[in-house]
Amino acid sequence: MVLQNRNRGNKIALKRFVTLAGLIGFGLLGLLVLLLTPNGFSQAARRDSREINIILFNKELYLPPQNNLSRELERRNSLPPLNIDLHPKLAKNHIMIVLYVHNRPKYMQLVVDSLSKVQGIDETLLIVSHDGYFEEMNKIVEGIKFCQVKQIFAPYSPHLFVDSFPGVSPGDCQDKDDPLLTKCKGKADQYGNHRSPRIVSLKHHWWWMMNWVWDGMEETKRHTGHILFIEEDHFIFPNAYRNIQILSTLKQQKCVECYATNLAPSDVNYKGEESENLIAEKMGNIGYAFNRTVWRKIHSKAREFCAFDDYNWDITMWAVVYPSFGTPVYSLRGPRRSAAHFGKCGLHQGTNKGVPCFDNGQETPTIEETDKVVNIKPEWEVYKYEHQGGYQAGFKGWGGWGDDRDHRLCLDFASMYHIAAFSHGSTR
Repeated sequence: MVLQNRNRGNKIALKRFVTLAGLIGFGLLGLLVLLLTPNGFSQAARRDSREINIILFNKELYLPPQNNLSRELERRNSLPPLNIDLHPKLAKNHIMIVLYVHNRPKYMQLVVDSLSKVQGIDETLLIVSHDGYFEEMNKIVEGIKFCQVKQIFAPYSPHLFVDSFPGVSPGDCQDKDDPLLTKCKGKADQYGNHRSPRIVSLKHHWWWMMNWVWDGMEETKRHTGHILFIEEDHFIFPNAYRNIQILSTLKQQKCVECYATNLAPSDVNYKGEESENLIAEKMGNIGYAFNRTVWRKIHSKAREFCAFDDYNWDITMWAVVYPSFGTPVYSLRGPRRSAAHFGKCGLHQGTNKGVPCFDNGQETPTIEETDKVVNIKPEWEVYKYEHQGGYQAGFKGWGGWGDDRDHRLCLDFASMYHIAAFSHGSTR
């Protein structure tokens, strides 16, 4: 009888051990899934994901010598936001907004006017990132009173350097110059064209901005939520901020494959399905928001981003960065747009043979009553576009990005704020 009781006790103990081991294993598996999904890790961001996967692509920086204007603008990047006296506190779960601009003041004024009517805009921080310094653009931003606003300036924008790299250096190759015949310097792109500072500035500005906003700015270093990115030709609807807040929460609950949220469809001419579904599709470039976890994945692909021969940041992302993640990259949006592209003067048409592109942007979208209120419902199911067109892996690029100096500067942007942090004994 004693022996039987001991055997029964051993069996019970064994079953308890197996059950406990199974629970531990299941928990570890769940944690692994949590860390590997774009949304799950964001839920764990309170443990400060900024310490994860920091990569120094350049152990030493080879930044070009700065002129006085470049140094002064870099100093301004550390100034506190404006309007703190008018809006002393940001909402607890606010989504910061980054508006990146070049020099289209007519467009800029329309975007600022649209932002002033956005519900909840006074709860957050608006960051305006400039590619170059233009006084008219600066004055528009200084006139904003409806929220906290901070201006940042790309300190190595080609528009700041008149006679040196990243502007045009003496002896640089032009157009389709042959370096062997003309003794000029520079490496052409895959189509035989040499760099144009006005064109390469598009990709440089976006990449510098992302690195500074996520890894350099004092105001964002403790921000664990999403950041919304818009451009100076994106008209923002009154319900945009509340909608993006809801989408960023639903993304974690309903779309584990979604890396971001969008205010508009990826097709800039499409207004949306106007159905009663949430939509998961490829990430668009109008009003997109993601968190620090996704930024870490993007940052880890700096070599791919900086080496791809295309001057467009968004095409580079679609063609090489997103495909390198290994799984489909979706973005969650509503069935009706909350932002829209407007105007005819794209960044490429800033000037045409020295003649500026003038367009007052008068063809702005019509705002209907449903665009003034939240029009996304949490109970909606997600409809996923499995197969989508557009730029895909294998596209070789439009060129314009073949010079080794641009590749090196791009990688410097990916490392410069981490090198500064490591030199102080921290990755922040």
